[in-house]
Amino acid sequence: MTASPSKTSSPISGGEAMVNALTAHGIDTVFGLPGIQLDHLFNAFHDHANEIRVLNARHEQGTAYMAFGWAQSTGKVGAYAVVPGPGILNTGAALSTAYGCSAKVLALTGQILSGAMGRGYGMLHEIPDQLGILERLTKFAARADHPSEVPGVVADAFRAMHTGRPRPAALEVPMDVLEQRAMVAPVAPYEIRHPEADPELIEAAAKLLGKAKNPMILVGGGAYDAVEAVRALSAALEAPVVSYQNGRGVIDERSPYALPHPAGAEYWSTCDVVIGIGCRMQPERMMWGTDDELKVIHIDLDPTELVRIAKPEIGILADADTATRAILDALPKHNSARSSRADEFAALKARYWQRFHDICGPQMAFLEALRRALPEDGYFVDEFTQVGYVSRVGFPVYGPRMMVTPGYQGTLGYGYATALGVQAAHPDKPVLSVNGDGGFMFTSNEIATAVHHGLPLVAVVFADGAYGNVLRMQKNLHDNRVIASTFTNPDFVKLAEAYGADGRRAETPEALEVQVREAFAARRPTIIEVPVGEMPEPWDVIRPTATRGAK
Repeated sequence: MTASPSKTSSPISGGEAMVNALTAHGIDTVFGLPGIQLDHLFNAFHDHANEIRVLNARHEQGTAYMAFGWAQSTGKVGAYAVVPGPGILNTGAALSTAYGCSAKVLALTGQILSGAMGRGYGMLHEIPDQLGILERLTKFAARADHPSEVPGVVADAFRAMHTGRPRPAALEVPMDVLEQRAMVAPVAPYEIRHPEADPELIEAAAKLLGKAKNPMILVGGGAYDAVEAVRALSAALEAPVVSYQNGRGVIDERSPYALPHPAGAEYWSTCDVVIGIGCRMQPERMMWGTDDELKVIHIDLDPTELVRIAKPEIGILADADTATRAILDALPKHNSARSSRADEFAALKARYWQRFHDICGPQMAFLEALRRALPEDGYFVDEFTQVGYVSRVGFPVYGPRMMVTPGYQGTLGYGYATALGVQAAHPDKPVLSVNGDGGFMFTSNEIATAVHHGLPLVAVVFADGAYGNVLRMQKNLHDNRVIASTFTNPDFVKLAEAYGADGRRAETPEALEVQVREAFAARRPTIIEVPVGEMPEPWDVIRPTATRGAK
């Protein structure tokens, strides 16, 4: 950052200080809902409309999910602003999702009057220890108690989100501080510093990888900014690249070297060295099994992650791109002569693709139709629904950040509003949202937001009238004790039309492909209802059993 340290020439409000600080840090869009505690922040937004736009939603959770979608699909900070108390609490699920996915989401909220805080008067939107709640959902949370403090807390929040492991941050400002006028110094510069990789560990990693007969690369969201380095390492080692939810598309999944996760589990059985780049390696080490013959190299910016599940053979504290490039530089003098394994990996992929069809044929038929309809530069946002589950392994992703998921949080109902944030961030790109009827109704009111802001998101709703997984478990695991897992749906076509969006219906994969293509061409907010029955259980496909060690 390069702002001058001199103070403003005249007093400004705390709200204007906040807007100045946000724009100085590159924020040009905020998702938000106004309210009395934020009046003077939104006044400042209004007065700086040529510098920063505000996209409102129909519910606070919508604003936060949209910020999450913005952050995940761009790698930049997604910001939202909501009132304190019930407003910020309504965004808790989105904040926890951002935390689980290491997303740079900035939550802005107000507070009651400074003099009333902590006194329990029962002021509008007052809750006990709001800042303490935010501290438990974010990497960094702070309060500004005077307009002059606003630039500093904003800079601290951005430093926290960009240094070490990225995670959300939250700031609260009391309503009287947002109104108060004072002389305010601009944002002070901040410098992003990552730890330097230990050269001895880099050399040891290169030596171990160079001697490996069956090396393997696991990538997560931390590898999104190391795409070229990961691809080069895969080529140098003739090693497959595997990811599960976050990390998809780091290597184009049309490549034979991009193995779907279950195929990776089979290869794991003979793997001798695995390098995890910007990922936890949690399902692999905790579910696929380990033994003394498997050597683990782990690159991560979070030192606690390096030893959380198990101590690796080599743990490198560094950002993914820098460390991977350093290993590439050190590798040639250690690397073995290697022949192409493209045919071998292509055959392994084909075998598992057939397995996906054999077990989850209905889901795969829809996913292949959707993949054909979504252009190469399009974004895909999943949901916790039968087709969405199988998309984790059965929907090829062509580039980094082009598939957005809630990661291990499993946030049912996050998808539609999140996809609106992705569309806002990429207004000229096609964005596809895949939903079940249960999850879609969590944020279906945001169809109004899509229409209001002209966001041409195409959303597919697979409608079976039930929370499908819960219903299946109640039937199969709990002696048919079916309770609270079925529901009554609206006509989704009419629902879309009532909001002013396009409503469509498709009953087959072939019809769905046509409808999605037409919807993208129309460039209008669109809901496509797909009536479906009960689908095959997906877990045998997406959760392979242990392939080594104690099975």
